Amino acid sequence: MSWFEALVLGAVQGISEFLPISSSAHLVLVPWVFGWKDPGMAFDIFLHLGTAAALILYFFIDLWGIFMAGLKSIIERRIGFEVERMLFWWIVLGTIPAVIVGLIFGDWIEANLRSPLLVAFFLAAAGFLMFWIDSRYPSGRSIEEMKGSDSIAIGLAQALALIPGVSRSGSTISMARLLGFNRHAAARFSFLLSVPVVLGALALEGRKVIGQLGGEMSVGYLVTGFLASFIVGILSIHVLLQFLKHASLRGFAWYRLLVAFLIVGLSLIYGK
Repeated sequence: MSWFEALVLGAVQGISEFLPISSSAHLVLVPWVFGWKDPGMAFDIFLHLGTAAALILYFFIDLWGIFMAGLKSIIERRIGFEVERMLFWWIVLGTIPAVIVGLIFGDWIEANLRSPLLVAFFLAAAGFLMFWIDSRYPSGRSIEEMKGSDSIAIGLAQALALIPGVSRSGSTISMARLLGFNRHAAARFSFLLSVPVVLGALALEGRKVIGQLGGEMSVGYLVTGFLASFIVGILSIHVLLQFLKHASLRGFAWYRLLVAFLIVGLSLIYGK
């Protein structure tokens, strides 16, 4: 790996983790297109650490308020009707499907669904659904109007994002739009909901790569990837939230379809 590759892959992670275009797909496709070697799980973990840190920093005040409200709810043994208390429990409910699917099917998905053509298929399929849902369904509900059934449905969509090409933010935002939430509320809940799953996945996978640190992969490359994904990730979150206040998801859907067609074309030309 070179410094340039570490920087590019970190930036790709920072952009694609939060925009609804699938980070897992782009981390498979970018090395494939340029003929770069697989940087390995340790580097991938550091990229995701960077975007997790960006997510926590950007939403720190919201997350702290939700966590403290949830703690009080547990101590008092009642949910109540305060928005932050309810959000805590909706996030808990919405996290359960991804945990179950990840534990049962995570290794199988990692081993069998990462080929470029499969990634292209899921990019295109999810892009089509995103376009259809965003242009067809109303967007009047705010995050304060969320119910338990909404959080479970959005959580099921998040579980599908374990498949490379689907996109965590794309699937959860699209499901929230299907349920009638406005785009900004859908994106905000999508980001909040992702925190437990991202941190849990990092904890599980991180144990597997501790022994790799300081080995073949230079710590400098790991830090470069981390910083690139962290800085670009913060910018991506802010840009998407501001963008969705005034615009639709259709541009992202078209981008996904374009990338899928390019992948198929390159596969046919070069036989990759």
